[in-house]
Amino acid sequence: MIDQSHLESLYDDYSKGLYGYFLSFTRCDADAADLLQDVFVKLARNPRCLDRVKNVRSFLFRMAHNLAVDWSRRGKSRRKRAEDLAKMPAVLLETDPDTEQFRASLEDALAELPEEQRSAVYMKLWGELTAEEIADACGVSANTISSRYRYGLEKLRTILRPVYDEIKN
Repeated sequence: MIDQSHLESLYDDYSKGLYGYFLSFTRCDADAADLLQDVFVKLARNPRCLDRVKNVRSFLFRMAHNLAVDWSRRGKSRRKRAEDLAKMPAVLLETDPDTEQFRASLEDALAELPEEQRSAVYMKLWGELTAEEIADACGVSANTISSRYRYGLEKLRTILRPVYDEIKN
């Protein structure tokens, strides 16, 4: 059963990672915040939903994934996302000013990945979920997640290599 203090504790523990995941999809601060709020509203309205959950983090990322997919299906236009991105850049990594160019390039590169690959990469790298936990969250096999993660990383390397080389030199 979720009481007020448990809900607050869940928020403290998981909101940053979930928010970053939503931001990687929406590329809009307001939309990401709305989706994050939806997760915790659902938890508050259904206090027994976590009673049989063994891995809370995995469960919350599954909720986040489902909400992000629903959000995407509702037809938010890519143009609106680009306009919102221009107004407020996403913060996926805490970096010093010298790596700002790489951070911005990483955000753009993540946006270029298909949603399935972006989910796998984000949940693995920033959500720190295992392939099995990601598979559970996305409703596919762990092998499928491993492939999506591998292909996503390959694309990121290809896209980011010139930026990395430029910054390194």
